[in-house]
Amino acid sequence: MDSKCPLFINGEFIDTPNRQNIINPSTGRVIAEASMASFKEVDLALSAARSAFDSGPWTAFSLAERKDFILKIAQGILDEAAVLAQLETQNTGKPIKETTFMDVPSSARAFDFAANNFMDYLRDEEISVSGEAKACLSREPLGVALLVIPWNYPLLIACWKLASALAAGNTVVLKPSSLTPLTAFELAKIIRKSGLPPGVVNVVNGSGSLIGEELCADRRLDMISFTGSNETGRQILQYSSKSVKKMTMELGGKSASIIFDDVDPEVAVNSSLTSIFLNQGEMCTAMSRILVQESIYDRFLADFTNKARRIKLGIAEDFQTQMGPLINDAQRKKVMAYIDKAKAEGSRLVCGGRIPEDPELKNGYFLEPAVLADVNTHSRIFREEVFGPVVLINKFSGPDEAVKLANDADFGLAACVWSKDLSLAREVSRQINAGTIWVNTYGMFYNQLPYGGFKQSGFGKEMGQSGFLEYTRLKNTVLDLSPEGKPLVNFWYGL
Repeated sequence: MDSKCPLFINGEFIDTPNRQNIINPSTGRVIAEASMASFKEVDLALSAARSAFDSGPWTAFSLAERKDFILKIAQGILDEAAVLAQLETQNTGKPIKETTFMDVPSSARAFDFAANNFMDYLRDEEISVSGEAKACLSREPLGVALLVIPWNYPLLIACWKLASALAAGNTVVLKPSSLTPLTAFELAKIIRKSGLPPGVVNVVNGSGSLIGEELCADRRLDMISFTGSNETGRQILQYSSKSVKKMTMELGGKSASIIFDDVDPEVAVNSSLTSIFLNQGEMCTAMSRILVQESIYDRFLADFTNKARRIKLGIAEDFQTQMGPLINDAQRKKVMAYIDKAKAEGSRLVCGGRIPEDPELKNGYFLEPAVLADVNTHSRIFREEVFGPVVLINKFSGPDEAVKLANDADFGLAACVWSKDLSLAREVSRQINAGTIWVNTYGMFYNQLPYGGFKQSGFGKEMGQSGFLEYTRLKNTVLDLSPEGKPLVNFWYGL
């Protein structure tokens, strides 16, 4: 890995005098130095993307040529899979097993799927509206898209957005989190090697507080696609209000998993552990509220807690590690403050929530997985996103109460329902106010299917046809078929 990480603008790598240390959360050590953009580099990136769309060769390429570029990027990700997995693990703290077997392959598949399906999504549709007219509905690229990426899945979410944006024919400014830019820089190398014309993709790393307003308010942008916190999302909405543009936002979550008493207990416990402790709980879709039917509650809580205690914390690069560190010390302190507040409000900490004593982990940002029971449903932790390895396990009596508890949050991103009674599961799913419902599973993302939330979890979709079409604009062309070429409007003032 090159310890110097430059920006990527108009097909060239650019060093800047302002740099930021990139920290390995497992060890607390500096692993790279990343260039940080100023207003100057922001302007260069926006100009490059605008010019590449308005007058570059990208928009003149055939759909088949566009497909070829996107497939080259997919193959490039696979060719560099080991490097990308290592970088993602060192930069985020997620275990190497996750980056190797989940994040990197899924990133390549996003491009592969877009390449092999976007032509169907872009087909024109003809509609006969009367005997005298017909319409042609066509999809066009929006123009220049700003893609703002979070720090928890920096490679995968970048690829979700990039694949659709490029397949739709847009040019892009990619803004990774300044905490986790390493795989974005590596992706820039892959994109350059693919032969994509200069300016089509630009990678601008920088502090949101410094360059965020400059980026989001600019009139050269046609779209902003953002994934991240609600706080940052609200700021972006304010910035972008200075010039009208398309927006999609995938924000926070406080997802609930409903477990009925007819489930296989072992499957429910094991799957629930994954649904909250995968990626250290730093997931928008984390099932941070597990609601268990009262007849099996005590057994579930005991089994879940026993297994949570056995989750192996460790250096993320170790293939034996099951849970790595949090992204930084500030995030760990935030999570621990939520736990302390919950205890003060009457919740019972059953296990975890402490910094581990293992001397090998002392320099990283580790936290034992925490299980809280008897949580007051009016408490902050029941309603607010923690974004860490903390789960609340509460009981319910029947379906009505379960649905009420699940919906008792400002967020509506995802939920799980566990029951052998599929009729019951479907009915409960219908009543839950969330964009994605998993029944008897968790976290199954498919490129064919849309993903996005309701309420304070945002608007717009990623993935699938719906997610792809977010990066297009719909044009309606009406063709008059009046006899002798004389439409009704011809006679209005022509008598």
